[in-house]
Amino acid sequence: MIPVAIALGSNVGNRAEHLDWAVSRLRGFVDGLMVSSYIETAPVGVGGADFLNAAVAGHTALAPRALLDALLALEAERGRVRTGSTEPRTLDLDLILYGNLVIDEPGLAVPHPRVHERAFVLAPLAEIVPGWIDPRSGQTIAELSAAPK
Repeated sequence: MIPVAIALGSNVGNRAEHLDWAVSRLRGFVDGLMVSSYIETAPVGVGGADFLNAAVAGHTALAPRALLDALLALEAERGRVRTGSTEPRTLDLDLILYGNLVIDEPGLAVPHPRVHERAFVLAPLAEIVPGWIDPRSGQTIAELSAAPK
């Protein structure tokens, strides 16, 4: 079982309902799921209303690509249509950390390449896994969260 961290967001429709649904579904393939508080944030580089964001962490037996595929399938099941990177989202699920691996493949980058810039990801993660280490920087999630953005 590999430790994983996933960011959740929604800025379309009943945002809390979308996140609750995602958390429920993630329990099917992420064991020991820890869930952060939900926070409201302004959109960054995305159109539409404010986001409701959260993070989850736990352990999975899925390989990195299989986990990403499962996350994308959940987004699609909840009505997300990926037409570009700036559209509003019913559900956005980003794979942030996969153990201590650094992966740079087409369509799969872990740790998430912009995690250091995103307080809306780091603050929820710091709530549930402050001591986890970002393998790219060597810093803890708490240290990254406390750094100026």
